[in-house]
Amino acid sequence: MQARLIALTDEARIALEGGERVIEPLPFRVGRESRITSPAPWTRGERRLRTASPLNDLYLVDEIEPFNVSREHFQIEAEGDRFFLSDRGSACGTIVEGRTVGGDRTFPRVELHDQDVIIVGHAVSPFVFKFRIA
Repeated sequence: MQARLIALTDEARIALEGGERVIEPLPFRVGRESRITSPAPWTRGERRLRTASPLNDLYLVDEIEPFNVSREHFQIEAEGDRFFLSDRGSACGTIVEGRTVGGDRTFPRVELHDQDVIIVGHAVSPFVFKFRIA
């Protein structure tokens, strides 16, 4: 089975560099891009020195303080044919189908299902995705 993120907002579309993206490699890590000081048309790809390991597979440019997205926000992992979203110690958490996962630096986890809507951060976050399993 293959999992994908589908953009539901313009900001999510920019982050995915299009309307959707296959979730790979697993675990698939998502967090805030914190090493730029101005808007950028790209959010993907590690721009650290090659000596440091990448923190994320998908970077979100969150420019409005207080931030919705933590540097290490959440990850999607698989166990058999099931997928899970795990908090990585984010401050705001992630909303999955109306349920807040994480936040306040806790590390909970929730199973993801086909068509689940994922909001990164608070309910007003511009980063909204749909989770799809094909």
